[in-house]
Amino acid sequence: MEKYKEERYLFENIKDSIYPWVKEELGDSKALNGKYISEKDTPIVSFINGLSIIFVIKRNEDVYEVLRDNMLPPDCDIEALYYTACENLARDVEFVIANTWYGGFAIVADGWHEASSLCLKHIWQVSVDKLKDDLVIMAPTRETVLFVPASQKTAVGKLMEHGEQAYEQEKDRISKKLMLFSRDRRELTAYED
Repeated sequence: MEKYKEERYLFENIKDSIYPWVKEELGDSKALNGKYISEKDTPIVSFINGLSIIFVIKRNEDVYEVLRDNMLPPDCDIEALYYTACENLARDVEFVIANTWYGGFAIVADGWHEASSLCLKHIWQVSVDKLKDDLVIMAPTRETVLFVPASQKTAVGKLMEHGEQAYEQEKDRISKKLMLFSRDRRELTAYED
């Protein structure tokens, strides 16, 4: 029997527990079956800056399982799956914006989904509207997302230092690359200084 027909993987049973995780390297030390993730058997959505989105199923409070192709019905629309996962994320995870010591900001959530905040445009839209500036964003690890107003070059430098330290100290790294959320274009892109 195909996995997607098993009770534990029936789409109607898991669809409200699927979340997007942002990754640069395909692997995750904390998720069930996450040590080796392959594009051959895992639904993956390309993101910006060489990042990808994988999907996980929340099994209980601190247990996540990487969603594999054989867990989805053959006719599953991956784009629709992405939107469902983002809706679940917005519904279930509380994102808080905290201040950093250098005048920047950090996204605080539950220790699992901070980097997933990159998928939620409304977080960034509210932030650019409040700060009246473009944002430079870095997601060095799963639980570290930092941002500063783009016009504050000293803060951008401090953000890069902070992000690189976090990246070097963590096992589940995301990226040291910077992103820009444009106030005018209202979109997330690669940052080019």
